[in-house]
Amino acid sequence: MNRADPSIWWRVTSLGDGVTRIDEPLIHEFYRCNVWHVRGRDRDMLVDSGMGVVSLRDQVALVTEKPLEAVASHTHFDHIGCHHEFPCRSCHGAEAHLMRAPTRANTLADKYVEDGIFEVMPPEPYTSAAYHVGAAPATRLLWDGDMVDLGDRRFEVIHTPGHSPGGIALWEAATGILFSGDIVYDGELVEGTSWLEQWQYRASMERLLRLPVRVVHAGHYPSYSGVRHKEMIEGWLRGKDNGQV
Repeated sequence: MNRADPSIWWRVTSLGDGVTRIDEPLIHEFYRCNVWHVRGRDRDMLVDSGMGVVSLRDQVALVTEKPLEAVASHTHFDHIGCHHEFPCRSCHGAEAHLMRAPTRANTLADKYVEDGIFEVMPPEPYTSAAYHVGAAPATRLLWDGDMVDLGDRRFEVIHTPGHSPGGIALWEAATGILFSGDIVYDGELVEGTSWLEQWQYRASMERLLRLPVRVVHAGHYPSYSGVRHKEMIEGWLRGKDNGQV
């Protein structure tokens, strides 16, 4: 398989509202994380950081323009691969130990990372067998109800377990913008299998349904409207009640 040049690895798309999507188009869509950059008056916020197979700081100038808080929606491999590149790093306290000491197993890399997830292979010396996430100890622990304050913008931390124990969403009430992480997106969801995880997933979905959402920027797949958000969650809940999903 051919190797990609680092200069084409990242794609940057402005979506308005001071929000920019940064993604890795050479990864197949199911595995491709959305990295969200949010502009603030005093500092910026980065939600997730991709696989880490090509440096985000070196290739995307946007993330170096202002002081920035790199927030992890959760600690799976596709979301925290470049977190070690940023000095200000935050995650939910339930997953801080994973940021501090990631392994192929606890980031799910051992389950998903293989050559077949790429359209074009990352640059040398990458190999799927040796891939691992770099340690990035959190400099701030986030808990439900905390705020990420950018000066003129405030995002509330909403704990959303079910996909992962320390999964979070970020809610800007003033604009109706929700960064949902991997608890809900417009594609095939990956749910936990234990009774506790299933209960948590439902509680998280019900909580997000109650928000007056205008637009959702999720961990995977394209952004979508508040109308679609309501439609998807209500459909998911009906399916659960009917034993269909």
